[in-house]
Amino acid sequence: MSSTTPKAAPARRAPGAPVGPRDSAGYRTFTWFNVVALVLLCAIMLYPFVTLLAQSFSSAGAIKAGQVSAWPVGFNLETYRAVLHNGDFWRSYGNTVLYTVVGTVIAMALTTMYAYVISKQHLRGRNALIGIAVFTMFFSGGIIPNYVLISSLGMKNTLWSVVLPPALSVFNLLVMKSFFENLPRELEEAAQIDGLGWFGIFVRIVLPLSKAVLATMILFYSVAYWNDWFSAFLYLDKNELFPLSLFLRNLIAGASTTAASSAAAIGSSKATISANIQAVSMILAILPILCVYPFVQRHFVSGVMLGSVKG
Repeated sequence: MSSTTPKAAPARRAPGAPVGPRDSAGYRTFTWFNVVALVLLCAIMLYPFVTLLAQSFSSAGAIKAGQVSAWPVGFNLETYRAVLHNGDFWRSYGNTVLYTVVGTVIAMALTTMYAYVISKQHLRGRNALIGIAVFTMFFSGGIIPNYVLISSLGMKNTLWSVVLPPALSVFNLLVMKSFFENLPRELEEAAQIDGLGWFGIFVRIVLPLSKAVLATMILFYSVAYWNDWFSAFLYLDKNELFPLSLFLRNLIAGASTTAASSAAAIGSSKATISANIQAVSMILAILPILCVYPFVQRHFVSGVMLGSVKG
């Protein structure tokens, strides 16, 4: 005989019992309205990307005629072949990976340590440190002074000219500061009684408890470094140092003919390449971010909320 017990029937609302807020017609209407609105919003947000993806696989004539919307017309892979067979493209891809990794590591080190320091309310000069950081959100030196500074420091045409200027985001700093302020003080006090110093507390207790906000900040910084082209445009003059974003910008702006040269080598015309080079460039540029984001999505929302709401 089976040992399983029958499941209890769901409780039914007794006749004449008051209707709960979740059972009312107004609540059900509100729920359906939210679902429909969110679905429409997602469709509006995804449509440009779907169109861009369709254009990257479409023929030049179909794109010029405006026939491409959400599905490729005149399937074409010539532009992908031209770009992927280009050595300069892969070199710029490697530069972008290097800049992103090094820049994110430096930015996370500066942001976490600075945020942990200013999260201590007993620290003397804490308000001054916060004021200095917030001041830079509203006022900056400008492009020309920054260019003169980078050049005078001998960092032009180097890795550091790309990764150091944007290494500390004040917005990320304030979010992480708020998160550290919400951590239980009892943990730090217990660690101090056990003889652990401030740096040991930071590394062995604070950081392991901050995985959500750390994942969020890593995503913010990595996306910013991956998409940044203006710093490289200002401080880099050598093609072999260009990141992917600047390389693609030059292709789109017509400042580089490397893609056309690669196209000629495989029998394509420059007109065919230039018709959908923008779509192909954007797809190849955002592909790594699209692959990484699903793995950090669950930390993304929780990290921002934990760092923004004080309990």
